Amino acid sequence: MNRLVVAAPASGSGKTTVATGLMAALRRAGDRVAPFKVGPDYIDPGYHAVATGRPGRNLDPVMVGEHRVAGLFAHGARGCDLAVVEGVMGLFDGRVDTEGVGSTAHVAKLLSAPVLFVVDARGQSRSLAALLHGFRGYDPTVRLGGVVLNQVGSARHEQVLRGACAEVGLEVLGVLPRDDRFALPSRHLGLVTAAEHGAAAVAAVEAVADAVARHVDLDGVRRLAAAVPAMAVPTWDPHAEVASAVDTSADAGAPAGTTTSAPVIAVAGGAAFTFGYAEHVELLRAAGAEVAVVDPLRDEALPDGAAGLVLPGGFPEQHAAELAANERLRADVTRLARSGAPVHAECGGLLYLAKSLDGAPMCGVVDADGAMTPRLTLGYRDAVAPHDSVLARAGARITGHEFHRTSLSVPHGATPAWRWRGHDQRPVAEGFVLGGVHASYLHTHPAATPDAVARFVRACAAAAPAEATR
Repeated sequence: MNRLVVAAPASGSGKTTVATGLMAALRRAGDRVAPFKVGPDYIDPGYHAVATGRPGRNLDPVMVGEHRVAGLFAHGARGCDLAVVEGVMGLFDGRVDTEGVGSTAHVAKLLSAPVLFVVDARGQSRSLAALLHGFRGYDPTVRLGGVVLNQVGSARHEQVLRGACAEVGLEVLGVLPRDDRFALPSRHLGLVTAAEHGAAAVAAVEAVADAVARHVDLDGVRRLAAAVPAMAVPTWDPHAEVASAVDTSADAGAPAGTTTSAPVIAVAGGAAFTFGYAEHVELLRAAGAEVAVVDPLRDEALPDGAAGLVLPGGFPEQHAAELAANERLRADVTRLARSGAPVHAECGGLLYLAKSLDGAPMCGVVDADGAMTPRLTLGYRDAVAPHDSVLARAGARITGHEFHRTSLSVPHGATPAWRWRGHDQRPVAEGFVLGGVHASYLHTHPAATPDAVARFVRACAAAAPAEATR
């Protein structure tokens, strides 16, 4: 599989603009492009999906383990001509207090992929040579294969910058002029999601595609992506993952295959709930579920026969009034949860289950109130399940990720979903386990725990009335 990684010296250099524009421009030219994003980011993959017409996928060694990255890449790249992987932060920035674990460089090495280096050239000229020399020499096992100069001010500026690249022997594959029209819309947690931005997101992707098509050497990019060794790794397969997963629940202890019936599991989607991984739905189906997407901003009822519910993250705080106004669906969700049916909620899904969000009434399943705060909570967490739940047996360990600017009141005596130690080593109890409900701020990647997905589906099958299964 031809492949390359789009990286930069630091955040804000233009990686998303170049990567998204490159995906769309190559697709226009007839290439079948597989899109990927390094790390736990959910927003950029939405724009990648608009650009390529394929699901945007994440490659996160921290959450899924480095041994799964190549297989997940091969799975997402099937049927394509080349893959474009957008990096995260600066090239060598990974999980804090590790030697670059989860960084763009880490993923590039796992994929044996060359790096297309995007540099914001504002405020520098020949010093660019020193910057490139430093990045290339810091870890020679990471191959910098070409440079895209971004935010170039003039023809003379371009000339000097090209000279700096020539000094260190790096080919310039693109030069993007300063132009605010290339910017994608942003807000408190990054870009506005493509699902929320609607037609404007399509227009924004088209604009960056126009720019890349004019100012980037697409043939040169193809040559760079083609200069890679063959990948000899098994392709990740959701059916094989579920079939080989071992359920650790007390009542099983045997390989967690598919269910004997197909429970209907509703998965929230639409503009308010966009923070999910494509592999989650694939694993749910592989485990025997019939997945039905429900949009809490539009749909007034859960699907007929719904035996379980998945509420992924997103931006419900941006849509609190509309979510509150959909009283019929909120009542439906409350009835399902209180019946003991399995409900898996993460971050935005947790807020939707709360009593209120910024004063707007929510589902009231969880006895807590959510509110926006000025503080960003961000980072990976190594967590353990303190109690049995529909997702895991007590003692199960996962690595998840927090990413929110909201807080939630926690009533005394609540049963937490996860425990971990903070950066100061103080114990943290977070989330809720309540009957069949597992609700938490922690985002998890289901590819890391296929046994948890199989456990959830079997719990849904056990809770569903006979007429509700397919």
